[in-house]
Amino acid sequence: MLATPAYDIALILDQGQRDTQEDAVAARTFDAADACYVVVADGMGGHAAGEVASDLVISAWRDALDVQLEGPTPSEAALADALPLAAMQANASIANFCEEQGEGFNMGSTMLGVLLIGPRVFWISIGDSPLYLFRDGALRQINEDHSMAPMIDAQLAEGTLTEAEALAHPDRNQLTSVIMGAAIPKVDCPEDPLALAASDILILGSDGLQYLSNAEIQTILQDNVNALAQDIADTLLRALKAKDHPDQDNASIGVVKLTRN
Repeated sequence: MLATPAYDIALILDQGQRDTQEDAVAARTFDAADACYVVVADGMGGHAAGEVASDLVISAWRDALDVQLEGPTPSEAALADALPLAAMQANASIANFCEEQGEGFNMGSTMLGVLLIGPRVFWISIGDSPLYLFRDGALRQINEDHSMAPMIDAQLAEGTLTEAEALAHPDRNQLTSVIMGAAIPKVDCPEDPLALAASDILILGSDGLQYLSNAEIQTILQDNVNALAQDIADTLLRALKAKDHPDQDNASIGVVKLTRN
């Protein structure tokens, strides 16, 4: 009799209203190691450069993680170290590609990767791709947002901006950290893993998912808490499409549920 898989994972990519798909995603389960990963990259740059950048991030992630997870007895310390290594390798790959294209060529990508070992989750986050934890009926973002949005929201809380001004601020989506072949200003990669409860749900996304508000995502999860990961991802995408936003960005949606502890 086959053992029950430890994880229920779904991944969706949607191009939205954009001319190209610059997001890239990957997921893999390693039954022998009782582990899995999911990674999302949101590329940026003209003339297909964003697509190249996000693909390089995914390739670097796979190169760094697969070699550890495919081993007979992967150590947790080595696996945790593989997350920042993946970021460094992705940064070097993008730097090399830009150099090959000639002076003035620029491109970049976010990186949001989660590594689950049993019911514990490590993550690395560079950029503004959100990682949500849904627990006990409530949704919260658990990774850092490397954009101007938190600073603008702080001004809103202080009363120096109105809600309308904060939401429409021209710098709101400007990134404060990104992988683009230079020094990476900010990296969110906690040393200690987060212990997940059996009923927890992880949601990963590119910023295109945030055309849905946190309240809207939370309601969808409340209504589908016992659904399969794929059904949850499909429901989130349907909600995005129902908005029919004329500027809908590429959207990546990843859903991870535990099936056993």
